[in-house]
Amino acid sequence: MAGETPVTVIGLGAMGTALAEAFIDSGHPTTVWNRSHRKAEQVVAKGAEFRADIQEAVAASPLVVTCVTTYDITRRILAPAADHLAGRVLVTLNSGTPSGAREMAAWAAGHETRFLDGAVMSVPSAVGTPDTLVFYSGDTATFRTHEAALGALGGGTVHLAAEPDVAALYDSALGGILLPALLGFLQGAAMVTGRGLPADTLVPYAAAWLEKIGAILPALAEEIDTGDYTRPGSSVGIFHDGLSSLVDDGDTEEGPGIDTTWLGPVRDLLRRAVADGHRDHSVSVLTEYLRRPGRSV
Repeated sequence: MAGETPVTVIGLGAMGTALAEAFIDSGHPTTVWNRSHRKAEQVVAKGAEFRADIQEAVAASPLVVTCVTTYDITRRILAPAADHLAGRVLVTLNSGTPSGAREMAAWAAGHETRFLDGAVMSVPSAVGTPDTLVFYSGDTATFRTHEAALGALGGGTVHLAAEPDVAALYDSALGGILLPALLGFLQGAAMVTGRGLPADTLVPYAAAWLEKIGAILPALAEEIDTGDYTRPGSSVGIFHDGLSSLVDDGDTEEGPGIDTTWLGPVRDLLRRAVADGHRDHSVSVLTEYLRRPGRSV
């Protein structure tokens, strides 16, 4: 489509390739760079221009999107092309901490580059679909200018804040939910299959259970925001008693020999809360134990 913003994508791993393809599919003239030309073959076949020289790749577009593993590696890759970044917009879509995002923003500002940090909250195969959530943070005017182009990456394109580190903050906050939730399902699957039942019989009930958990999150958030934990829907004591039994015994009638040691630190956290007098308080009071006052992430 004529008039679409030219974009350069730096880094062609699975996610970077998906980003480049989404820009191409939306009609954006797309330049790509990767250390290995071989990884560029797929997107070049779809219409991307490959540049082996990082300076040429950066100079090709007003919008430069990087997708490598860390902020440090991003700076290392871009260093030879730093003089070409002035006046352009740099968008980083990699894993990292809020402090790393702040350092990246300072580096970009030192090269007279407008900066947005982002996080794709999905897998590569979902990039470009209407329900894919992509967080951004950084200068609001810069985001508004390029919102339409960035919208090619997912229908759930959200600008969280003008501070450059907020996307990384929310990425880290939500990332902490994923593995424990998956481990919970995998433990349940181990219990069910330990009785000779297929794991897929658990799926519809697990999905419904996760929906019910999602439904109570607003109430938990209100308790955390107000600091009032005295009207629990689910108390610390309920979780303490149930989890202590499972972790201590290790075996259950439903799944003998299930290894629940990964839950040990959770049990210890609940024990601390009970010892401090929170047995009858909402489980959301555990937020007070997980928060470290005065510490920047």
